[in-house]
Amino acid sequence: MRILRNYVLKEILGPLILSLAVITFAFVIGNIVKLADFVINKGVELIYVGRLFVYLIPRLLSFAVPMSALTSVLLAFGRLSSDNEIIAMRANGINLYKISMPAIIIGLLLSVMSIPLNDKIVPAAHYRARILLKEVGLRHPAAYLEAGTFIKGFKDYILFIYDIKFDKNKTFFKNVRIYQPQKNGPTRTIIAKRGELVSLADKNTIKLKLMDGTSDEPNPMNPSHFYKLNFRTYYLTLTLDDSTMREHGKKNKEMTFDELLANAEKLKKKGIDPQPLIRRLHKRIASSFASFAFVLIGIPLAITTRRSEKSIGIGLAFVLATAYWLLLAFGQILATKNIIPIWLAMWFANIILISIGVILMHITVRK
Repeated sequence: MRILRNYVLKEILGPLILSLAVITFAFVIGNIVKLADFVINKGVELIYVGRLFVYLIPRLLSFAVPMSALTSVLLAFGRLSSDNEIIAMRANGINLYKISMPAIIIGLLLSVMSIPLNDKIVPAAHYRARILLKEVGLRHPAAYLEAGTFIKGFKDYILFIYDIKFDKNKTFFKNVRIYQPQKNGPTRTIIAKRGELVSLADKNTIKLKLMDGTSDEPNPMNPSHFYKLNFRTYYLTLTLDDSTMREHGKKNKEMTFDELLANAEKLKKKGIDPQPLIRRLHKRIASSFASFAFVLIGIPLAITTRRSEKSIGIGLAFVLATAYWLLLAFGQILATKNIIPIWLAMWFANIILISIGVILMHITVRK
């Protein structure tokens, strides 16, 4: 039995390590372009980009680990089944449960290891990344500009830029809208077809050159009212709001299990429904056991399909992973609408996959 166990482990561990490397790399590629943009176009020091990259890894691993577990099981047992090795083992009186036990133990170990990853490491990485991004914004205000989103990090102003382009260390804008809320009166609005970041007065200030637009200007006779001013060129100096940029309070996704429970208790005492915090807590724990659920359903599927091709295994892994995240999203909907208890809603995807896996395993054993 030891020889058999080691043989099955060898078949699983190779694809597991390779899948983990490939899937993590695939996730990383999606973020490299944005990180490279920080260095090439926005002048952010490489040390900051390197730290941001490191902070991304734990979050990527939380997805890559269960995907790798599923892929490795499908590939390993698919090959064993297609080469009739499963049939040979069973013909020699070895129960399918014993053949599958090394894979099940690996899935359980990966799930247990994912608990501290989702409890401590991922939230800490989220928090450190957010603080670092704000520090980058203070040192390089241009890096804080992002197209297609409301930018609220400047004193007295809110920006919305539809398009941003970088050319030879210069920053150009198209369709710029700048809002200046007033304490007593309507919001002042500045609209420009084009714009350019012309200078950095200091580390907390950016200067914009706006072209071909209109600006609301206070009426000298009645400052609470504006008149519309058309301009060809308009200069505006913006100062970063340190209080906004340096806000260090943790968000829900940056809290550990204990912090989520403590904050939920505080909210409950104040008469506030802590459901979002409890939902996030159960979701993290349930997601940690995705590897175990994937292994249980992957073994009988791999044996049944009897496919050793890597493309088939990877394709099936993608389909199962997509189904899992859809079920997880459906569970969140059930929890939000209070249709079923939060814990059951967040474990809904795991329960479904584990149940199907157990049923398929039972059917496979009886064949």
